[in-house]
Amino acid sequence: MSLSKLFSPNTAVAAKRERRKEARPGELLDAALDLFVEKGFAATRAEEVAARAGVSKGTLFLYFQSKEELFKAVVRENISGRFTEWRAELESFEGSSPELLAYCMNVWWERVGMTRASGLTKLMMSEAKNFPELAAFYHQEVIMPGHDLIRSILQRGMDRGEFHAMDLDYAVYVVIAPMIFLILSRHSGGVCLNSEKDLDPQKFIAHQVETILNGISAPVATAARAGKKAAA
Repeated sequence: MSLSKLFSPNTAVAAKRERRKEARPGELLDAALDLFVEKGFAATRAEEVAARAGVSKGTLFLYFQSKEELFKAVVRENISGRFTEWRAELESFEGSSPELLAYCMNVWWERVGMTRASGLTKLMMSEAKNFPELAAFYHQEVIMPGHDLIRSILQRGMDRGEFHAMDLDYAVYVVIAPMIFLILSRHSGGVCLNSEKDLDPQKFIAHQVETILNGISAPVATAARAGKKAAA
């Protein structure tokens, strides 16, 4: 190909169109996430997603066969597709299990809870009964891996003698419950909160971590932490 053809206006336009085409799935997912969180699944129409992404409805369906498939892609892009990365990160953690639990809760807030993606959890809580197929998908792709990740942290602590023996089927909810509360407080206009006080997420998590650890740490680990605080 000659240099004149390589740098011709037509070639530049074609390259720009190709880049635009490659970016479209991501733009559609961003637009869909915004609308699903703002309006819910049932109230969001495919043509609204396409319009916000700057494409036609037909273009949207070139990439996603239905609104349900679009929603699943949004969940995978923002939450479930990241579990492999998160698990590898936690498995390589070198600190104690109490430190790992605190790290996990804080990182979850930074990467999911305080982002738009946390609105997907509230959406599923409110619309799951009306869309059982999506509820089953969310349970398989988000709930179960999330539970497994927390179970592995608690099991690590028990294996090391840092946590006392516990029923993991129920203990996972001790960790999950405060994080769900944070999501609800963020996406429900503060209706869950004392209106006279603002909720600081970092302080809330720190308090929850301390409360959890005081309840599940083995006596030796509790005494060791108390000794470290006294020395400090």
